Amino acid sequence: MDINFNINEDHNKLLSSQLKKKLKLVGLGGGKDKIAKIHSNGKMTARERIDYLFDNPAKALEIGAFAGDQMYEEQGGCPSGGVIVKMGHIGSRQCIVIANDATVKAGAWFPITAKKNLRAQEIAMENNLPIIYLVDSAGVFLPMQDEIFPDKEHFGRIFRNNAIMSSKGITQIAAVMGSCVAGGAYLPVMSDESIIVDKTGSIFLAGSYLVKAAIGELIENEKLGGATTHTEISGVCDYKAKDDKDALDIIKNIIGKIGEPKNAGFNRSKPLEPKVKVDDIYGILPKSRSDQYDMRKIIHRLVDNSEMQEYKANYGKTLICAYARIDGWAVGIVANQRKVVKNAKGEMQFGGVIYSDSADKATRFIANCNQKKIPLVFLQDVNGFMVGSKSEHSGIIKDGAKMVNAVANSVVPKFTVIIGNSYGAGNYAMCGKAYDPRLIVAWPSAELAVMGGEQAAKVLLQIETATLKKQGIKISKEKEAEILKTITERYKKQISPYYAAARLWTDAIIDPLQTRQWISYGIESANHSPIETPFNVGVIQV
Repeated sequence: MDINFNINEDHNKLLSSQLKKKLKLVGLGGGKDKIAKIHSNGKMTARERIDYLFDNPAKALEIGAFAGDQMYEEQGGCPSGGVIVKMGHIGSRQCIVIANDATVKAGAWFPITAKKNLRAQEIAMENNLPIIYLVDSAGVFLPMQDEIFPDKEHFGRIFRNNAIMSSKGITQIAAVMGSCVAGGAYLPVMSDESIIVDKTGSIFLAGSYLVKAAIGELIENEKLGGATTHTEISGVCDYKAKDDKDALDIIKNIIGKIGEPKNAGFNRSKPLEPKVKVDDIYGILPKSRSDQYDMRKIIHRLVDNSEMQEYKANYGKTLICAYARIDGWAVGIVANQRKVVKNAKGEMQFGGVIYSDSADKATRFIANCNQKKIPLVFLQDVNGFMVGSKSEHSGIIKDGAKMVNAVANSVVPKFTVIIGNSYGAGNYAMCGKAYDPRLIVAWPSAELAVMGGEQAAKVLLQIETATLKKQGIKISKEKEAEILKTITERYKKQISPYYAAARLWTDAIIDPLQTRQWISYGIESANHSPIETPFNVGVIQV
């Protein structure tokens, strides 16, 4: 092992260790005191409820664990967006579960809470997965109601999706395990079946205080909308559970009787572990985001038996396109090559940059995968498309547009892993969030931005100093250095994978060693939803 390998290994293992610490902290939700209060009321926490449902909680995948991270500090914070979303198996059936975290502002909905719920519903709809709602929420966080209530992607979209999923036959089950108030009261009724826990669950459009204020009626919450009322008088709920575990057992029973879904027919053989040492990923991936490395070495540690069949290996060398298997599933991999290479003319090409020939190759490969019904995996470490007169004259915009067109119109499931850089149009061409990957995850080494930090900081410095000079303010070298430092620190924060995860630009930040599990799980989910739309790229310039 060379010294650089050891430096890289130490750096990337430290990043993974920091990730685990952050996840542990996020897992406490509103804190230990709030958890103790939940337990004292005879209730389980949101995470305990989900773990009880799943066959093997340790193998479940969490979506949006860092949602809301450092976004609502003035309001006291909103860990995980105040709602837990996980994918796991219940009675061997893959499901997605949404559970309000009552330790965070009594489960109130922040803007990011709505966005996270919608993402969970999107995953269920794309993959035809049963979806379970564990409701325990005080409703919309009123101080921010203008950011959650009226727009297309706000709170009301949840109920629209309930109706769409019902029409498509996607199973929805709701268990009311705490408060379920105001507009949120429609969610259990719009699910296929609903459960309410006696004494702790309640459903009403308006609580007792609001009822008194509105119409002068005096009534207790339990009589207004408790379990007995809704299972014996109103008929709103289908089952009355004696406690949380009883409610969760009812859900397990229902899920256990659902018929088998249609199969999309994605190819799978016996899973094999990589032949080479997977842990070496830590040493191969450079500490510096500008350093070069061979992406093939990463791929060999992600694919079964470390085997791949490269497509057009000697053409368009700054993109690697290859057929392989991950946990037995056949996949088509599109990955940025991060080392300097020579093209057929002997010209040097920069690693991590997409050239015309690379884009042309990827477009054809993506079309082939759609033709053969092979899921696509994008491994991003991209600085963007090549610029300059030579590239412009060779039609880089045209070739880039063809690749973006193919990615956008691809009908096979797409999965994106942001390994390192994810800059500018390279993010789009390599299936960024805007291009509907079924799952998109980032390694702790990832950076997402319009351009690299150093480059962007210098551009922003020029803009800021020019503005100050117009105002007649003289800029010394010391002042310029101070401005540059401020800009760099701000930009560095914005390109962090945690900044992206907080806003749900990615579904998760994962340890590199979890990559195979996420992709395999994602394809298993996608296999529940047959492809019904033919691949068609529309009009493109050739």
